[in-house]
Amino acid sequence: MNKRDEDVILALSSHKYSNQRELANICNCSLGAINKSIQNLLGEGLVDENMRLTDKCKKLLSQNSPKRAILLAAGLGIKKSLFDAEIPKALLEVNGEVLIERLICQLHAVGVYEIHIVVGFAKEKFEYLIDKYGVRLIVNADYLHKNNLNSMALSEKYLDNCYVVPCDLWCKRNPFENNELYSWYMVSDAKDEESSVRVNRKQELCVLPFGVKGDRMIGISYLLKSDAEIIRKRLLEMNTDRRYKGAFWEEALYEKDKLLIGPKIISDEDVVEINGIDDLQELDAQVLIPIDEISRVLGAKEDEITNISVLKKGMTNRSFAFTYKNESYILRIPVDDRKEFINHTYEAKNYKAVQNKGIADEVVYLNENTGLKISKYISNTHFCNPHNQKDVEICMKKLRQFHNAKFKVDHEFDLFEKIEYFESLWNGSESVYSDYKETKQNILSLKAFIDSLEKEKTLVHIDAVHDNFMIPDNSDDWETIRLIDWEYAGMQDPHLDIAMFCLYAMYDRKQVDGVISAYFTEGCSNETRLKIYAYIAIGGLIWSNWCEYKIKHGVEFGEYSIRQYRFAKEYYRIVKNELKGNENV
Repeated sequence: MNKRDEDVILALSSHKYSNQRELANICNCSLGAINKSIQNLLGEGLVDENMRLTDKCKKLLSQNSPKRAILLAAGLGIKKSLFDAEIPKALLEVNGEVLIERLICQLHAVGVYEIHIVVGFAKEKFEYLIDKYGVRLIVNADYLHKNNLNSMALSEKYLDNCYVVPCDLWCKRNPFENNELYSWYMVSDAKDEESSVRVNRKQELCVLPFGVKGDRMIGISYLLKSDAEIIRKRLLEMNTDRRYKGAFWEEALYEKDKLLIGPKIISDEDVVEINGIDDLQELDAQVLIPIDEISRVLGAKEDEITNISVLKKGMTNRSFAFTYKNESYILRIPVDDRKEFINHTYEAKNYKAVQNKGIADEVVYLNENTGLKISKYISNTHFCNPHNQKDVEICMKKLRQFHNAKFKVDHEFDLFEKIEYFESLWNGSESVYSDYKETKQNILSLKAFIDSLEKEKTLVHIDAVHDNFMIPDNSDDWETIRLIDWEYAGMQDPHLDIAMFCLYAMYDRKQVDGVISAYFTEGCSNETRLKIYAYIAIGGLIWSNWCEYKIKHGVEFGEYSIRQYRFAKEYYRIVKNELKGNENV
């Protein structure tokens, strides 16, 4: 009996098919291959003429069925924020569900209740699982100095008919089965530079030379008793060899140019490995897609919401595309859980002010409590390229059209209040910048200059960055451009939007002047130009403070955060020097 015959038996035992064609799809082979396997199994007395499993086959399944599982949870954890203690990855939550508890429940669902968890870092935090699920803990005292090969060596006596499971995984579908017939190591259909194996034509896991991308190694395995005996011996030998002090347990599977056991291949979408806070946030956003709410809003059945895909990973939101009745929509889910961070009631008022005015995206639904938003998908468009002069020029025309409409709302975006507010989110901790207090004082001193100028406040987008301008493809019609994402919008000086565009694009002074010229085609006064420079300085500190808050909670922005702080310092100096000692500064 070959692996395909074994897969057919497993498929027959699952009762997840209604005909041989569906059986072929499950086994990922042709209809002819299924017919051949059925004939082989008939010849061996494992199925009858109606493709039902015989007593001989049921006995074989019983001998090889899963009996227990080893969960590997000894490694170091991660911090969810600067203010949190480090937590083991296995105990992280996704949508209110603890990773290791989800895995335990998935094992229980297939009848596996003997579960051994290898713990090390923060081992006491796993104690509650003994009472809640009846698990057993194996303590790895060397977790700081050795890798999980040591954890496997400590649990080697339990390897017979056993699942081996890393605990930093979130599995969309249950990766375990009621029946198993052969040992396997799980890989996905995605390619990964860190993988050292690839599935070959013979359905073997072959070892690759360094630098060649392999199939992503998931780490979940199933070991039959016969293979476990070989692996157990290797683990014990390697664990006493100093060369394997930092080795992963998979080293015990290597046999020349291939692995001792074959692959189990899954879709890469079905398993997410949690390596850091970004993975957790991304996963949480995807898990939290509220199909029921979307269905209720659109009056649709849940199975009519199709083609859901990740569209954009923003700084504060995750965006997804989906289809309903051949029409495409955008779903936005905020990922920042601070309700006071963005006022979605204000956002709703902003959209009400500009809706159907040829300015903004068309909103179908906006939940003012959660910030969840559904809008019509704007097809055949592209985001503004800040380094394409034509894109920038037509976006400035659109921005000025919006400002000239003089929309009104009853709330304001207070620049200097936002500086203080984002700083307050640091919970009393100091800035990462040694000269922050001096820089802040310099920025606050610009208020007198700003207040001395005449300004007509109107609704301002505030987040008028290039990523929020949707430009029609193959069109010069700037009036059809749409501005999206109105969370921050409020009453302010319209020239603030010019500064915000430049800040996000991280322009130098020459490029800033180019944007000002594109907006003021009739020419810009020196006083107005200096005011925009001052807004760049003030906006730089606002977004620098916001970045510091996010960084303290595990989100990294690379060059962007430093550049915002530099804008604050550099443009303050420019304004100061241009005014040549004016007493207002």
